[in-house]
Amino acid sequence: MPVTRLKLGKLKVVRRQLLQRYEHQPFVSCLAGLYGCQWRRYQRARAQPGECCCSKVECVSFGLLILTFFLSFLFLYFWSEAQNDYNDFDWFNFGTLGFWFPWSLVLLVVAAALFTYIALLLVLAVCLLSEGQRLYLHWSHKSGIVVTLVFSVTATAILSDLWSKEWKTLLLSLQVTAPFLHVAAVLLMAILSWPIALHFFRMNKKVRQVAVLGLYLSILFSLYLVPLGMYSPCIKEAGMLGPAPALIGHRGAPMLAPENTVMSFKKAVDAGGEGLETDVTISYDGVPFLMHDSTLRRTTNVAEVFPNRTHHDASMFTWAELQQLNAGNWFLSRDPFGSVSSLSEADRLHAQNQSVPSLAQFLEVASHSGKLVLFDLRRPPYGHPYSQVYINLTLQVVQAIINSSQVLWLPPEDRQLVQTMDPELQQTSGQMASIQELANGHITRLNLHYSTMSEQQISKYRSENISTNLYVISQPWLYSLAWCAGAQSVTTNSVHILSSLGKPLFLMTPEEYNLMWLLTDAVSAFLITAVFIFHWWRERGLTFWSSSRQTHENGPYSKFRTGSELLNLQRRWTGSRDHRISFPCSHLSKISGQRRHSAPPKDTPL
Repeated sequence: MPVTRLKLGKLKVVRRQLLQRYEHQPFVSCLAGLYGCQWRRYQRARAQPGECCCSKVECVSFGLLILTFFLSFLFLYFWSEAQNDYNDFDWFNFGTLGFWFPWSLVLLVVAAALFTYIALLLVLAVCLLSEGQRLYLHWSHKSGIVVTLVFSVTATAILSDLWSKEWKTLLLSLQVTAPFLHVAAVLLMAILSWPIALHFFRMNKKVRQVAVLGLYLSILFSLYLVPLGMYSPCIKEAGMLGPAPALIGHRGAPMLAPENTVMSFKKAVDAGGEGLETDVTISYDGVPFLMHDSTLRRTTNVAEVFPNRTHHDASMFTWAELQQLNAGNWFLSRDPFGSVSSLSEADRLHAQNQSVPSLAQFLEVASHSGKLVLFDLRRPPYGHPYSQVYINLTLQVVQAIINSSQVLWLPPEDRQLVQTMDPELQQTSGQMASIQELANGHITRLNLHYSTMSEQQISKYRSENISTNLYVISQPWLYSLAWCAGAQSVTTNSVHILSSLGKPLFLMTPEEYNLMWLLTDAVSAFLITAVFIFHWWRERGLTFWSSSRQTHENGPYSKFRTGSELLNLQRRWTGSRDHRISFPCSHLSKISGQRRHSAPPKDTPL
């Protein structure tokens, strides 16, 4: 009785394995249909033991698919991490093309769609390989791969030329995302171990086996060791995190109101900003007013009011002429940050009636709220009546309205003279320099682009009582990084968003990170080892019959035997007429020409 049960159990296992091929057919048909438009079974071919998974042409196509996957992912990651500067990119295109369009979002959507398409093709290919199928990529997909590859390479090259600083942004982003990218990459390698192990044990040439396994293990071990070279200021001991950087509204709150308007600055104050940043220009009749661009074309309706002066320098307009312009309608019509829909009806009406403000109006808002003030001062062009005295003119307005200690004086021109005239001004430099040079210039604060962010530099300047302000930071992940790096303040477009962050998005102790790293590597190593052992065991099969004969009946590449062969196996494995097992082939007797229920030979060995 125990022997009979053992034989029955073995037969059930074999039967399940034979049935498994039928159960996979719809799945394989779907995979092959989507990948190579091979929806019918006769169109497909299985890779036989020792054969390559595809022809030379298809090998090239598969290699190109892998290359395109990585390049499209690189561009998608590059551009998604550049969201902090989308507004600058769109306005740059506005100045070049002459009309407004959200090119940055369109580029992001296209990049995401193409990467998703390539990723799905790669998943289909890996699944087909896991099922032992030979790869055949349809010509339409080959065309799609070429298009995606050309797009990714071209877009990366153009943006690298125009926005080279964005590569520094990408490197900064790795200080936040690298731990999670490491986990994702190791997980991907663990998933790929299934088809790699399957084909490794099916190869009949040692050279191919060594090449495949060597490449796989070299990549895997490199990923295991990547964290050794990773640095992030957000990995620090508990209790070492400093206070959150103060928020300085960049031209106010440009996501909630038209930039450089009184409404925008009041919105920044209400949202929790501790400072206000703007840009100052001198009108033709000597009134300092707020305007970032050299012309009025982008943020006013100058084309309607003064159609013949659209490209004239903003400082060549008198204050009376500037007051005729509307500085709010453009914000509602172009919606540069995609935030207009979130405004109330009252805010929209208020924004629609904004005008170009003077420096005096701006300083009054800051003075009444007790906020810091930071501004750029643009020198008027040659021939302007106030091109030689614009600094004195601006300084007079400042001293008349606001406490000088609230002003971060950024203009580098005549700094020593300004320091002598008003020592209470907080002298601010836009460039890094040695401690001695900064001390000689009475610099108490640095205003630096965020791409220069360095925890070591910030710490060095802080030890000499020199604060660091980073501009322009609007994304929470970038603000979190500045927080961990120890920056004292940041200039931002999104005061209302960053003020709600209670802690950095990414923060862990070295012990927590080491545990995360070691667990990821250990678990993946265990799973990969288990996968290779499983395939080694499966490809050699279980000895269901005599020890002298070994087959690959339970391997994923095994073909179906003929009806007579299956019947012979049934006869050998069945010890008596009372323990017959039916095989799944309903037409077994037709193929074999023998009776389905014939008794097995008495001398059949167990």
